[in-house]
Amino acid sequence: MTVIATRAPAPAATATDFAAAAGRLLIAAIFLLSGFAKLADPAGTAGYIQSVGLPLANLGVAAAAAVELIGGALLVLGYRARLAAAALALFSLATAVFFHSALGDQNQFIHFFKNVAMAGGLLQVIALGAGRFSLDARSR
Repeated sequence: MTVIATRAPAPAATATDFAAAAGRLLIAAIFLLSGFAKLADPAGTAGYIQSVGLPLANLGVAAAAAVELIGGALLVLGYRARLAAAALALFSLATAVFFHSALGDQNQFIHFFKNVAMAGGLLQVIALGAGRFSLDARSR
């Protein structure tokens, strides 16, 4: 007697599955765009880093671009998404504190809380994972 192992069909995709993927893509977009902008104008970015009094501006440009591009790409792919989200959340909070802490300036106030909100969205990825349409889900 021959036994053939079969897999149960996967349940149909739900709105939650699509929302998780869309959320990852949307939050990754700002990091990818910002990372590419740093590569396009490293001198301008270094000048901005120096303007707030932080040392090693060129190293800061490279580190920030790497965090944003690698973290953003990992979020898009949903690969090690919790780790990527944690790194990007910490990066967002550090950016808020070091670059947008002049809360008396309305523009800086908005940027500060935009970064805090981004960290909040990333905490959702940490808590709930990357979702069905991700490389993380394929490895289970």
